[in-house]
Amino acid sequence: MRMFKAAVFAASLMLSVAPAALAETPAEVLVVAQNIDDIVSIDPAEAYEFSSGEYVTQTYDRLVQYDAPDVLKLSPGLASEWTADDAAKTITFTLRDGVTFSSGNPLRGEDVVYSFKRVVALNKAPAFILTQLGWTPENIDKMVTADGNKVTIKYEGDFSSAFVLNVLAARPASVVDAEAVKANEADGDYGNAWLKANSAGSGPFVLKAFRAGELLNLQSNPNYFGGAPAIKGVIIRHVAEAATQQLMLETGDVDMAKNLTPDQVASLGAKSGMKVESYPQAAVHFLSFNQKAAALQPPAVWEAARYLVDYKGMTDSFLKGQMEVHQAFWPKGFPGSLDETPYTYDVEKAKKILADAGIQTPIKVTLDVINSTPFTDMAQSLQASFAEAGINFDIIPGTGSQVITKYRARTHEAMLLYWGPDFMDPHSNAKAFAYNEDNADDKYQSTTTWRNGWAVPAELNEATKAALKEADPAKRSALYVDLQRKVQETSPIVIMFQAATQVAMKDKVEGYVNGATSDFVFYRLVKKN
Repeated sequence: MRMFKAAVFAASLMLSVAPAALAETPAEVLVVAQNIDDIVSIDPAEAYEFSSGEYVTQTYDRLVQYDAPDVLKLSPGLASEWTADDAAKTITFTLRDGVTFSSGNPLRGEDVVYSFKRVVALNKAPAFILTQLGWTPENIDKMVTADGNKVTIKYEGDFSSAFVLNVLAARPASVVDAEAVKANEADGDYGNAWLKANSAGSGPFVLKAFRAGELLNLQSNPNYFGGAPAIKGVIIRHVAEAATQQLMLETGDVDMAKNLTPDQVASLGAKSGMKVESYPQAAVHFLSFNQKAAALQPPAVWEAARYLVDYKGMTDSFLKGQMEVHQAFWPKGFPGSLDETPYTYDVEKAKKILADAGIQTPIKVTLDVINSTPFTDMAQSLQASFAEAGINFDIIPGTGSQVITKYRARTHEAMLLYWGPDFMDPHSNAKAFAYNEDNADDKYQSTTTWRNGWAVPAELNEATKAALKEADPAKRSALYVDLQRKVQETSPIVIMFQAATQVAMKDKVEGYVNGATSDFVFYRLVKKN
């Protein structure tokens, strides 16, 4: 902190002495200040973090995808058309003509087959998105086949082709250049190590350099089938501190700052040459209790916790403009969302719930949190409000990757984190928050339920599967609303907020698209006028 204050003082001194000597970013390169320390991997078969999701969208394509400028519409990607046969549970895609990878290699059906096979074989964090289609290492060669420019997808399960298309528009369904990746395989890793530092896609940008905790440097792909990007490149600089991001934007070192506080956003929005854009987000923020900790197992603790969150206090102050109160797992604004918010901050009610259940207080709990705004501010608010009822949080800050790695290993007690849908279908979040039929330690699942050691009741598991099977859109939405209400009432995962993001940028920046998920962030239309 001392070093940071010194840096700010030095920078302010420099500005007061030489205000005319402001920096200027390159005319044809967008420079972004962003906290990207959550990145664990940039291989699309492994990338499962918010920042890595943004990266994959810039460098890879899918058969079908949600694309700029209309990110709510499923559009042709590497496939120009497709035919679904729900009875036979198959979808046949026709590949787009003239597509090449950044290496110059042409797109082939074999690239699609290899890409899906490597996701299943590697079985990294996001693999479940594809394997839920019934794909296994043993059957993948039969489930995904190519014949010239035709690719046939087979699937198993009680769901419609509409659900499958949403799955195939998800991040791990990104298509890689099979020849380039195979040339860099090592010890049967399907090129995983190489793709952590290189790109092999057909997207509008190509990876020029990635240095973890430092930067992502993207170079435009002039041969992109959707048209060359309007700018020559994008440099995303890792800047954890919001105050430093603001300083860099004001001094001209960056064109855009993505992780500012509401107060900073308000001050920048009033300055000449600056503008602030707001974008609703699909991420929901939650407090969860690991069921491996005995003190956190009683349902009374879960219920009391819902009354110990100072929802309004946070959204009216440091979260203003960044989040709104939302207490269900599917985000507001999407079909099937439950928008009721029945819980408010009520310490006395929480105390009574704990006392009636015979819960002995005080309870000491460690709380893991990402060490950046607004998460540390949220943790401090929770620490203060929960202490009123005798639940004492010991805050453990860490980098995004440290916190997420610990969470996946189920070694935390309480966790303050967020979740965004893996693909645009309510089952994406339903499976994460309302389903867990096998809670064994050796049965890893990329869900909040498994990661918190919660053996979901059979009733909820069955309700989740029933909603997935339903073909009628209206009935399906109603099932998801009912499922959310049940999880809202009794679960060790306390959903508190839905995110909104405010991005500050120079007013000369135009064409930036920021959809509801990190996979819907697009730089290819950006211009610097």
